[in-house]
Amino acid sequence: MLVAPARVPAPRRLAATLYGYAFLTDLVLLYPLYVLLFADTGLSVGQISSLFVLWSTAGIVLEVPSGAVADALSRRLLLCLAPLLAAAGFALWVALPSYPAFAAGFLLWGAGGALRSGALEALVFTELDRLGAADRYARLIGRARTAEVLGAVGSGALAGPVYALGGYPAVGAASVLTCLLAAAVAARFPEHRSPVAGPSPVVDAGRPAAANADSPPQRRPTGDERGWWDSLRGGLAEVRADRAVRVAVLLVAGVAAIWGGLDEYTGLLARDTGVAEATVPLLLLLVWVGMTVGGLLAPLGERLSHRGHAGLLVLAAAATAGGALLRHPAGFLLLALAFAAFQLATVLADVRLQARITGDARATVTSLAGMATDLTTVACYAGYGLLAGALGNPAAFAVAVLPYLLVAFWLLAGRG
Repeated sequence: MLVAPARVPAPRRLAATLYGYAFLTDLVLLYPLYVLLFADTGLSVGQISSLFVLWSTAGIVLEVPSGAVADALSRRLLLCLAPLLAAAGFALWVALPSYPAFAAGFLLWGAGGALRSGALEALVFTELDRLGAADRYARLIGRARTAEVLGAVGSGALAGPVYALGGYPAVGAASVLTCLLAAAVAARFPEHRSPVAGPSPVVDAGRPAAANADSPPQRRPTGDERGWWDSLRGGLAEVRADRAVRVAVLLVAGVAAIWGGLDEYTGLLARDTGVAEATVPLLLLLVWVGMTVGGLLAPLGERLSHRGHAGLLVLAAAATAGGALLRHPAGFLLLALAFAAFQLATVLADVRLQARITGDARATVTSLAGMATDLTTVACYAGYGLLAGALGNPAAFAVAVLPYLLVAFWLLAGRG
């Protein structure tokens, strides 16, 4: 007697695919070393900074158009292509290490990030909604953010040994391999695009009633059948017409951008505490643990009211300022608490956005939030550079989080 294997429930399969994809996309061994690769190739600090600007610009320019493509075509297809573009960029870096190759690699990496942004959240929410499990979105996305952090931690742990074995070529090959694995995992995402409800069948007044009865009903094209331009217009129209969606888009940018930018400077802040270079990764590990905990707390965070969300931001800002101004390794315990709160607040802002989108251009609207976040983060980079140059890293951290008090006041005033 043959026993058929039990089928994995659809929500569980979606969750497993999401977590695996999130983990692999951040398990890139070049992450901790690519700045060293650039420097060892002979690039100046100015050239390296120009690469970061190019990377950010590519994401900003492509963010919204890629979201429209995701709504018009297949979100799963874009999730498969995203890591392949990154893999091509990483291969260029180690095969032809030079400024042009690094620039091309950042363009490819930025394009891959733009393809993934918006499409992933839209696919997950749409599939959960189809299964009647939209209330599980916060839990899945929170855990996915945790999987990303664990992937980054894994890359930090593995990069050193792999580099010792084979140098940058080995690290690059491992990075390309994880990207290929991520693309393979993305192919397992389920995708069911529901037809868009259209108007009543079109009746030709010049034809007999019988002919009209025999003719197939006319319907509005679905998201898959429309062009990307129509999807883009639909997403923009929803943001313009629906104040709740527009506010949710701005809230995502207001919550996610600043702490996301500050994360790039935590290494400098750690070094300023006076610890040895070898101890810096251990202090950063505390921050990553905090981000992991914040993502896992997402289901509980859904219970927070506007006032609770505002209080979470005030707590995070205060802990960031206090931990930075302490100028001591113990301050990173406060930073871990702050980044846990920031991670949770960011997931909750995303949950609020997905819940308020009602049209079929979900990826486009989500990409608009991503573009707003990227623009704000670039401004944060510029502002932080000026602040750190004049005041030092600890004071720059403390000043940079002050805008969160305005976001909190906005939430308390009922604007969010």
